[in-house]
Formats: sequence, structure tokens, C-alpha cells
Amino acid sequence: MVIVTDEIPEHLAGEVVSRLSDASLSLVTAESCTGGWVAKLITDIPGSSPVIERGFVTYSNTSKQDLLSVPGSIITEHGAVSESCVKAMVAGALRNSQATLGLAITGIAGPGGGSTEKPIGTVWLSWAGPGWLKVEQHQFDGNRDAVRRQAARRALQGVLEFSDA
Repeated sequence: MVIVTDEIPEHLAGEVVSRLSDASLSLVTAESCTGGWVAKLITDIPGSSPVIERGFVTYSNTSKQDLLSVPGSIITEHGAVSESCVKAMVAGALRNSQATLGLAITGIAGPGGGSTEKPIGTVWLSWAGPGWLKVEQHQFDGNRDAVRRQAARRALQGVLEFSDA
């Protein structure tokens, strides 16, 4: 069950660190609309060094292409906030790291930038590991901060859910 709220429980990042540490797994993050917030939450936890391999903040389309090798054609055809883009982001993050698990987030936090097709609050998340890939699209409510908080919370929840995949 996915619980969507603006609050990010302090224990959630701790559970991620504990779970990944116990399983000897490491994580790479590729964040756009959350601006590195997920990596920050994880690195706030003492002992997170073996767990968080690296994080990419790829806010611009150019950075998605340069750092994660997202094809320009994906951004042109589908947009930076799309299933195709978030899949390419997580694949690029894994390819450009030594991590065993990847997480990518792209979305429209507002207050501007939304459209009829992709309103403010549209967020795509993807998690990947050896032989598996999960993608979700959410429509979060609230202001910029609320959308970003909900995206970060769901990202951490997903790491916990999918780290056993």
C-alpha cells in the first residue's frame, strides 16, 4: 500500500540504510525535481557511506544527457518528465556507477512548468537492479515543497519495496 503524505518519517531513510547495508547493496540516485533530496536524506544517517554509492542531480535536460546518457531523442519526443526519460535516467545512473540498485526521479514540482498533459505534481519514479526495472507515475498534490516531499518519500518507500526484487 502506497501512503502519500507530505511528511517524510525520520526512520524511513534509516530503514533504507539498514536494509541495504544488511543485504550488502548499494544505491545510486538520479534526481531531477527533488534536487538531491533523497541522497541528502540517506546521507543524513550515520553509517550510510557503504550504502549510497553516488548521486546525480540532473535538473537540466543537458545534464540528463551529459551525466546519464539520456538520448536527446527521448527528451525531444517524450519530454524530460516521462516514462521513457526516467527509465533512461535509472539505466544511465547504474551504468555510470558501481551501485547495485538505482533510483531515478523526474517531475514537475511547480509552481510553473505544468501543462494539460503534464500538470504540476506529475512525477515519474524508477527503481532498477540486476534483471529488474520498476516504474511508477504519480500525480502529487500541493505546492512545490509538498510535491518534492511526496516524491522523496515515495522514492525511499520504493527502495524498501524493491530492494528484495
